[in-house]
Amino acid sequence: MLKKKHTEVYALGKHISMSADKARRVIDQIRGRSYEETLLILELMPYRACFPILKLVYSAAANANYTMGSKEVNLIISKAEVHEGTTRKKFKPRARGRSSPIKRSTCHLTIIMKDISLEDKDVEINSLKKKLDGKNSSGGISLKKKLDGKNSSGGIWDKK
Repeated sequence: MLKKKHTEVYALGKHISMSADKARRVIDQIRGRSYEETLLILELMPYRACFPILKLVYSAAANANYTMGSKEVNLIISKAEVHEGTTRKKFKPRARGRSSPIKRSTCHLTIIMKDISLEDKDVEINSLKKKLDGKNSSGGISLKKKLDGKNSSGGIWDKK
């Protein structure tokens, strides 16, 4: 049985000081794109949310390189999520000894990258297995058994 390699790597950013809506505006632009294309988009967009997202994309790519040994060319962003974090509550001093509340929102970012080169190999292997299983119904020695070399009549080169 073949071991399936993990093709996904993620990076988390928690308690980032910006609202979730502002981060979603940028995340929606990069979801499903390749790593190199994402870097170009994030460097050229004029939003403040781009810098923490860019750092997370770099981190996810470094994680993919370290854990799976994959190259940046083969990486795509498969999932990118933004969740609301905790809200920091502060008070601002006002006139006559009063104060007014300030709410600073935070968000949690998750970026999941997928290596498409590893996924293509798994798809090819699975499609070959399905083809070999389909040949079983024709009768005789199956092609799968021939490739495994477990038939009783000889080896792969046995011509009957």
